[in-house]
Amino acid sequence: MDPIALGALAATCLIVLLLTGMPVAFALGATAVSFLLISDGTGAMVVVAETLFASLDEFALLSIPMFLVMGSAIAASRAGADLYEALDRWLYMVPGGLLISNIGACGIFAALTGSSPATCAAIGKMGIPEMRKRGYPASLATGSIAAGGTLGILIPPSITMIVYGIATETSIGRLFAAGLMPGLMLIALFIAWSLFYANYKGYTFVEDDKFFTLKEKFAILPKVIPFMILIVLVLGALYGGVATPSEASGVGAMVCILLVMIIYRVWRPVKLWEILSSATRESVMLMMIIGMAGLFSYMMSSLYITQGIAEYIAAQELSPWVLMFYINLFLLVSGFFLPPVAVILMTCPTLVPIAISAGFDPIWFGVMLTLNMEIGLITPPVGLNLYVINGIVPDVDLKTVLLGALPFMLCMVVGIGLLMIFPQIALWLPDVLMGPVQ
Repeated sequence: MDPIALGALAATCLIVLLLTGMPVAFALGATAVSFLLISDGTGAMVVVAETLFASLDEFALLSIPMFLVMGSAIAASRAGADLYEALDRWLYMVPGGLLISNIGACGIFAALTGSSPATCAAIGKMGIPEMRKRGYPASLATGSIAAGGTLGILIPPSITMIVYGIATETSIGRLFAAGLMPGLMLIALFIAWSLFYANYKGYTFVEDDKFFTLKEKFAILPKVIPFMILIVLVLGALYGGVATPSEASGVGAMVCILLVMIIYRVWRPVKLWEILSSATRESVMLMMIIGMAGLFSYMMSSLYITQGIAEYIAAQELSPWVLMFYINLFLLVSGFFLPPVAVILMTCPTLVPIAISAGFDPIWFGVMLTLNMEIGLITPPVGLNLYVINGIVPDVDLKTVLLGALPFMLCMVVGIGLLMIFPQIALWLPDVLMGPVQ
């Protein structure tokens, strides 16, 4: 069968399995094994286990559960609430301070946890009720948090960036650095839109009944600053080449647990067990997806699907920017149905060589890919952040949350456009911190 047709058939089978409600990891594995059996018979089963475990035989993968432990420890404490409170105390007199506090808190919490759902849940529980109490519509309140939560996969330390770095054999430290400026750019775009919309609709900015003394403003900082210092030190160790991602994440996880125990007195064994068990569940889920996606990629390669698609695209002789437009469109649609980790592992073997041959930097491409995946997090049918927000405020229907998130999707599209026109937005900081790639 033609590789393109075979690839389309494999994609269709995968989508059908996903629509039945089958977990992503099992859908990937079932599709891969089925096509290998049809192609090579039972003899293909010899390599299934070997390929599956080989996909997980990577030392850098150790950083994923460690960063998840960091996120779980912070999510289990009042760190998110204190972060939100600190921003609110310092920004309450600034025009649109409540909106800025929410989106800013999402950005900082994303850097602390590397998790989009955790960011939505932690900041949304405090920010959404407060915004609605102040008269902001439910759509703006929920949409801003849903979009802000997507920053978790872009702003370092990002699990998505780690997976991309492993899959493409690129520097995870450079990827982390490359994600920082685009992350700040998205925060600025989100804030700009929120303030414009609120001003256009005539919503009140300054809260006259609220006042904080200088003493109250500084009183909250000792609980927040240690976590900020931790993130700076972890990322500094990575950027400076002092530690590998696995080493930095391990130290970060241990220090984070100690901070939570000291600052928030979370030292009961039951609470610590909750932190570790939550991180374990997420880690196993991600590792299953990584392993099965590796098997799926092996199936695509062994059946010449990956190579056939690459040859077909190369034969079209498209200009680099037209090619990138189609790649962005493909990634965007893929993000509608699959989580970011699965998309990265499935598409990188095909797309990254094509992007490099077209003259695009693989670090820059990783950021572009992540931006597309961000849109997928607030887009049905997967749209994980939408469901997290809906769970926090069940009285707000999913349609309202989606409509509120739609303008922020357009902000992300603008961000993708700016990154395509000005690639140095992503590449400037890695070159400054680590020097140009030789």
